[in-house]
Amino acid sequence: MSCCCQWQGDTLVLNILGRPRAKKTKIGKVIGKQLEVHVAENPVRGRATAHLVTFLAGEFDVPEKAITVVFGVYNVNKQLRIAAPKRLPAVIAKQLDAASR
Repeated sequence: MSCCCQWQGDTLVLNILGRPRAKKTKIGKVIGKQLEVHVAENPVRGRATAHLVTFLAGEFDVPEKAITVVFGVYNVNKQLRIAAPKRLPAVIAKQLDAASR
């Protein structure tokens, strides 16, 4: 993967650098080949990852069950698969546009 995200059919594969204990849950910037996401939850027993999935489901306009954590449930480095997202946040759309050129 040359950037933080890529399409595999209608599924978006996303590399995440989670930042738990943030004041507010929000999408940050691209750092290397990962998208930084600030999560307003403590990293205890996967709670931050669960909060991240709930947040991203809203951002991509998909149900939570459409998001699969490939790896990193208990780690800040994660890979997610988002099945058929209906909406793309601006930073993701920009990365996918740049990668397609």
